Amino acid sequence: MHTTILPEGWKAPIGYANAILAEPGRTLYLAGQVGWTAQQEFESDALVPQFEQALKNILAILETAGGRPQHIVRITAFCIARDEYLASRRELGRIWRTLIGDHYPAMSMIFVADLLDHPGKIELEATAVIPNS
Repeated sequence: MHTTILPEGWKAPIGYANAILAEPGRTLYLAGQVGWTAQQEFESDALVPQFEQALKNILAILETAGGRPQHIVRITAFCIARDEYLASRRELGRIWRTLIGDHYPAMSMIFVADLLDHPGKIELEATAVIPNS
C-alpha cells in the first residue's frame, strides 16, 4: 500500500528506507513516545527495554487510530546514549522485527544531550498514513 523509493544504482539501506511514497489516507502524527508504561512509569533505566516500550507505545496509539505497523511512514528517534545504542543494535533489530516485522519506514536517528522525561534514554516520534476505509 505504501511504496519504498530507492533511486536506481543506490545501495539499499539497512534497517530503514530512504523514502516512502504513501498512498492516500488519513495521516496520523504521533508525538514522541518514551519508554514508559501507560501509567507514565519507567520500568528500566536501560536503553533496550525503553526502546521496546516506546515502540509498543507507538503501536498502541496506531492501533487505537485504526492503523497497523505497515502504515508507519516515518520515525524519528532521539537518543541520549550513542555508545549504548551502537552496542545494542542487534538486540534493537530483534525487537523491531518481533514488533514490526520487515517493514522499514523512513527513519532518522538523532543523538541529543538530554530528554525531558527522566530517566528516558530514547524517544520515538512517528507519522503514519492509514488507508481510507
